[in-house]
Amino acid sequence: MNTAFLNGKDSPLNGASKLSYKGLEMFPYHRACLLNGQSLNLTKTEFSILQVLMENLGHTVSVREMSDRIWNDAVYINRKDSVAVHIHHLREKMDDTLKPLNYVKTVWGVGYMLEKEENL
Repeated sequence: MNTAFLNGKDSPLNGASKLSYKGLEMFPYHRACLLNGQSLNLTKTEFSILQVLMENLGHTVSVREMSDRIWNDAVYINRKDSVAVHIHHLREKMDDTLKPLNYVKTVWGVGYMLEKEENL
């Protein structure tokens, strides 16, 4: 993805809805995501997971809720491991695998979240 397009004066993204968190910028309408100005190459599922977390900043999203919002299919609702695998890949792509994690936090036995910080 051409990041100049995203930041350009004539970009159709100017004024479009954008989600931001700790150097992470997401443009849901265009399915584009930048981390510290660099494009993230996310799968559809990874993008959807990150979007759900960004839309619920500061709140834990249960695995069941995330499965329902992403796949809307009863087959996936009971497949907790599927969400965990996608979260793992998302963390790798964001270079966020060392503790303490900077982005996606695990709330053990419940789900995942992006912690809301007062300084953002």
